[in-house]
Amino acid sequence: MSAAQVTVRTETAADRDAVRAVVGAAFGEERVVRLLDGLRCPPAWLGLSLVAAAGDAVVGHVSLSRGWVDAPRVILEVLVLSPLSVRPDHQGRGVGSELVRAALTAAAERDEPLVFLEGSPRYYPRFGFVPGESMGFSAPSVRIPGPAFQVYPLPSYQPWMRGALVYPDVFWRHDCVGLREPVAP
Repeated sequence: MSAAQVTVRTETAADRDAVRAVVGAAFGEERVVRLLDGLRCPPAWLGLSLVAAAGDAVVGHVSLSRGWVDAPRVILEVLVLSPLSVRPDHQGRGVGSELVRAALTAAAERDEPLVFLEGSPRYYPRFGFVPGESMGFSAPSVRIPGPAFQVYPLPSYQPWMRGALVYPDVFWRHDCVGLREPVAP
């Protein structure tokens, strides 16, 4: 099944369990599922959650939540794209790309000026993401590799907007920021 055979739509309450299963299967760890559950609460939650459905089955998911940039003039509300999940048996077929494009289209219709993420520097530039540092932004943690800290400017972005990204506390509570050093056996 290709991306052309899936429908991207707004997540409904009936999708909740299927979305949790997709996120768990895609990441292979329960903490990302708990992160998503936490992102569904204020102040992070904006209701910007999309699914990719193949027939009646949810095979992918993406969420945009609230973050902030501590800019020189004011604290700016921004968007954070996380998590992006595709069921393993549907990965590599363009489903994730369709979800990212749909999320960026939805984001462009809002007032926030930027979308941030932590992700592969080989995957996300195709959508217009650039290294955050190149636009004057600093990551919320030193554990986020520079190339993985990326930003996408939206129509309301202005060049004076720069500063440190601040994640909602739920990212910290679930230890879902950056990379941890491997634990020796």
